[in-house]
Amino acid sequence: MVAVVKTGRSVHRIFNYNENKVKEGKAEIIGAGNYPFDPEKTTITMRLNRLLWQMELRPDVKVNSVHISLNFDPSEINLPKEKLMQIAEAYMEKLGFGNQPFLVYQHHDAGHPHLHLVTTNITADSKRISLHHIGIEKSEPARREVEQRFGLIAAQGQKESAANKLQPISIGKVTYGRVESKKALQLVLENIVADYRYTSLAELNAVLRQYNVQADRGTEGSRIFKTGGLVYHILDSGGKPVGVPIKASAFYNKPTLKSLEEKYNSNEVKRIPHKGRVKNAIDVALLGGKTSLRGFISALEKQGIHVALRQNESGLIYGITYVDHTTKCVFNGSALGKQYSAKAIPERCLQEVLPGQQLPGQAVPTQTGLQPHAGAGAAETKDEEISTGAANLLDALMQPEFIPDYLPHQLKGKKKKRRKNKRNNNNL
Repeated sequence: MVAVVKTGRSVHRIFNYNENKVKEGKAEIIGAGNYPFDPEKTTITMRLNRLLWQMELRPDVKVNSVHISLNFDPSEINLPKEKLMQIAEAYMEKLGFGNQPFLVYQHHDAGHPHLHLVTTNITADSKRISLHHIGIEKSEPARREVEQRFGLIAAQGQKESAANKLQPISIGKVTYGRVESKKALQLVLENIVADYRYTSLAELNAVLRQYNVQADRGTEGSRIFKTGGLVYHILDSGGKPVGVPIKASAFYNKPTLKSLEEKYNSNEVKRIPHKGRVKNAIDVALLGGKTSLRGFISALEKQGIHVALRQNESGLIYGITYVDHTTKCVFNGSALGKQYSAKAIPERCLQEVLPGQQLPGQAVPTQTGLQPHAGAGAAETKDEEISTGAANLLDALMQPEFIPDYLPHQLKGKKKKRRKNKRNNNNL
């Protein structure tokens, strides 16, 4: 069993999410805890008001709603409702929510059986249950104990297997037209927005683009940009938006620009301890200076770190972002230091570039083949096409002159003077 605990500021949102699933025939309410009536035989308003009444005891508490999903192995599809309710009640008891009012929904819209639980952390005596580190400190021990008690397939082995294969999330890439757009986008956003540590929209998009999704503020000067709006696009295989974009406010978890920006400062702090892992992985991959850019990207992928390059139409790399799926931290190259930036990485690799080649997470016009890299400085400031003959000539010209170390200083000075005179003559 895998347990996922998410906290929020609006019980209406998580309640309506589950009730809408019931209306669509994709879920059913199978029970409740600490309700004075059978929730299956009551109205939606009555079910919601029970939660709201208790939450009103502490209007000063902003984060006051809890949404939990209990996910079972696909082979456990035939678990009876009675046992599912027993599992939910046992888990809530071990989580410290045994006396809280909670609703239990069984969803049927995924490839595995799972429950959704809706509750509040405000107690009947007006106290607040701490939600700090609830996932690690409370949910994990509760999950393990419930697994053993009910003989459920353990989640730990599944997590280790996934980690060994370096599969950060198992939600699949979105393909427009094959599944309902909003549902597909919602699934991606739920797995990324709350869990990854990013400090800008560009860093978030470095993760989202791996699943053919992009957050978009609109062009500067557009109405959506001026009003601080945000929409989400589905991208095709070439990284181009397809279909109709969906407003951030239309999704259950409300990943609006304002809510994203509120995460930036805290994410900056939370990702600090994980900077070293990414920097060390980069340094090891480039050790000895014998690794090509493609080899560098491949080496980091094996460590669970995705490299997202940003290139202009001529193939010049002007940005680089590292997505560590192991720690779920995202770093722009310059945030790690100058030696990890878009300018420095090609210099540290073998002298070749990938002009316009489609790389994981990129959405740029594509070109084919490799071009010689005549020097990092030239690559950053000027994009030139060099024929094979010219490239060979340039390589020859760039070879160091064989001048003995004991050459007298006077002769060196004389040589410099001749070059100066030559330049003066050319100017005449």
